[in-house]
Amino acid sequence: MANRFSVSFPRSSVSVLVLLLGCAAPAPAPSPRPELYGAGLFSTGAWDFFLAMSPDQHRVLFCRANDEFTTYEIFESRLDAAGHWSPPARPSFATAGSNADPHFSPDGMTVYFISDRPIPGDTEPPSPDIYRARLGADGSWGSAERLPAPINLPGTEEWSPSVAANGDLYFGSNRPGGQGDGDFDLYVARWVNDHYVAPQNLGPSLNTAAQEVEPWIAPDQSYLIFSARGRPDSTGRYDLYLSRRGTAGWQPAVPLTLVNSPAMELNHSVSPDGAWFYFSSNRSYQGPLGDRLDWPLRPEAVTGIGDGRKGDIYRLPMSAILQQVTR
Repeated sequence: MANRFSVSFPRSSVSVLVLLLGCAAPAPAPSPRPELYGAGLFSTGAWDFFLAMSPDQHRVLFCRANDEFTTYEIFESRLDAAGHWSPPARPSFATAGSNADPHFSPDGMTVYFISDRPIPGDTEPPSPDIYRARLGADGSWGSAERLPAPINLPGTEEWSPSVAANGDLYFGSNRPGGQGDGDFDLYVARWVNDHYVAPQNLGPSLNTAAQEVEPWIAPDQSYLIFSARGRPDSTGRYDLYLSRRGTAGWQPAVPLTLVNSPAMELNHSVSPDGAWFYFSSNRSYQGPLGDRLDWPLRPEAVTGIGDGRKGDIYRLPMSAILQQVTR
């Protein structure tokens, strides 16, 4: 090898090559791994899912389900001046039926969520519809308001309403006309002249014959993250995907390989400052609990975390997510 280099290159190049060959290339930095978040408050050993943070991150709405993941509740906690989170309590807008998937509007003054509460005068069995509630000047929640057609339709389900800064509303639905012939697709309803126009299917760059549901839209609509089940590149029961919006529309969705596992990954959000990506997973977890958020500390509040039977909350730096999908 040495003789071949001495014949092939000028003498002045030999010292440079020896120097380069003698220095091993730096090892690539290891990819970050999801960390458990909110032990004792947001991750408890119950089936915990979804975090929605107010713009100042002093108010959080989050969800818990029964063991079968068939009924849901929304809880609220607030951060006090001492840096402690208040005990979870159901907000006034979420006391009837099953309620889930809360999303704050970017200004923090409205929450959008789903509920299967009975509709007065409706004889059909209740199904998840999109509601919203507004925050009053005194910091208390107003009454829940069911969004009218064409957002909610009879006989269909609507999931995970996420609103952009301009008011456009993204959600999942199994309404007719989708890519999956009755399965769930992603839709957007544009906010035009103080009302929502008919929702549009987001098309084949995002939707497939599988089940696409639970969109989270960036406030400026530059990217969309959603959960899906049964796509050809799926690794688990539910996986997470990201699509960027270019000049020609939505680009093909990319799976979040830093997040997805053979378990379920779903019910995701991004912190208002764009720093953290949160999601729920029922993966087995043997790592550290991290900072405890229950106050005072209660041993029973962390029993069963990471046992793989129910969901816990995890997070990753959002910068790592964006870096992965731009490689």
